[in-house]
Amino acid sequence: MAMQMPPPPPASDRPILVVDDDAKIRTLVRAYLEREGHRVVVAADGREALRRFEETAPSLVVLDLMLPLLDGLDVCRVLRRDSDVPILMLSARSAVAERIRGLEEGADDYLPKPFSPAELVLRVKALLRRSALAERGTPGVDERAVSVLTHGDLTVDPARHEVRRGDEILPVTHVEFRLLERLLRADGRVLSRDQLLDAVYGADADEVLDRTIDVHIGRLRDKLGDDADQPRYVATVRGVGYRAAPAVTAAAAATGSVAPGAGSRVD
Repeated sequence: MAMQMPPPPPASDRPILVVDDDAKIRTLVRAYLEREGHRVVVAADGREALRRFEETAPSLVVLDLMLPLLDGLDVCRVLRRDSDVPILMLSARSAVAERIRGLEEGADDYLPKPFSPAELVLRVKALLRRSALAERGTPGVDERAVSVLTHGDLTVDPARHEVRRGDEILPVTHVEFRLLERLLRADGRVLSRDQLLDAVYGADADEVLDRTIDVHIGRLRDKLGDDADQPRYVATVRGVGYRAAPAVTAAAAATGSVAPGAGSRVD
């Protein structure tokens, strides 16, 4: 089910979409978010959520996992085909495995039920803040930080927030983009999960599961068409973290050869 949507208006003009089959929870979350000045639209099931998403182009989605007609994971998958809108997933299933599963499907954060409405508001603020920073870039950075990066057949353009593999634009999320950019700028140095959490989440890193980085790296590899066992772009250093793999040109990849000392380049 592909979703064709026009470019959304600025985030400040867009509502937050709250999706939950429990009317009391919808009312509670709506009240707390509206108290903070957010405009809110609601949906009670997965199909209505997709309709409301197309109609309103929300700046963020608060999404319950257990929904009638179409569950939260399916909704998340559909949204991720065409959009990198921040998604905060809610669920009564608080096990770490369930949280990881939600992140694997594209959620940016996960809040188990029962939850504190005040905590939900804080997490929404953090997600919107990170999304806004990714859209406009970080003020005060030097010229290098906005320079185009190349790595083999990859081109990473911070000004356009765009990743290309050859002529193909890859649909990476804000988090995936920042991870890839940080790894390439490290120029082959190994970055720990904590370093990557800090790079992606900043002051909010302490609230994020360590495994979150592994999930995002897995999703990034899928979009890059990368093989964890024979990486062209992102290499795992077991027990330590991740680094950019030695850059491989398309011709070298076809023959299985890698140029010695090859790495990322800033243009």
